[in-house]
Amino acid sequence: MVETQTVFIDAAKAAGIPHIVKLSGKESGIGFDAGRFQGTREHEEIERYLEASGPAWTHLRPSQFMNRYLPGALTGVDPARRELRLPIGDIRLSPVETEDIAKVAVGLLRSEGHEGKAYDMTGPEALSMKEAVEHISDATGADFRYVAVSLEDKLQEFRDRGVPEPAVRIVEQQLAERARHPESHVRLEAHRAFGVEPTGFAEFARRNAKAFLG
Repeated sequence: MVETQTVFIDAAKAAGIPHIVKLSGKESGIGFDAGRFQGTREHEEIERYLEASGPAWTHLRPSQFMNRYLPGALTGVDPARRELRLPIGDIRLSPVETEDIAKVAVGLLRSEGHEGKAYDMTGPEALSMKEAVEHISDATGADFRYVAVSLEDKLQEFRDRGVPEPAVRIVEQQLAERARHPESHVRLEAHRAFGVEPTGFAEFARRNAKAFLG
């Protein structure tokens, strides 16, 4: 990721692009430890590279994406079992709808005054996994449940699905960091700044009811 994005930054600078918006996974407001999670470490490195590159910059830092709960995602719902199986206990997360992120990104690219700023961005509520599954059940009319599994069992599930070992290790780091930060904040300043109505998880579940049913 670092190589790809720094090459992009260099190419944009060479082309005379005056302003670059970096979609970042730094999650600075949550406090992931860059020494413990490769994703945070790489995003921080790219942010620093961009800031020193010359063009104006803005960092957009969304939290966990809501579509990570969809079937087919590594940490998504299993539609056959109708279960969400994660090793994060009763922690609360504030996932954001990717469509909301896109709307804010368009606003950043079409307006001025955001140079040299960083925007954290979350969904409108911090949810436990049990609450998230209740929204999925309400939206689908089916009985879904949250199953708190061990980290070792979840990693073995990934391996059984053929997930490459480097990806397993990165997800292991991310899940461990989430467990170390059990209460996510809610940050809606970016939504308000660009007039974007925050999408709640219940609405997301309704929009994707068929997908959750497989």
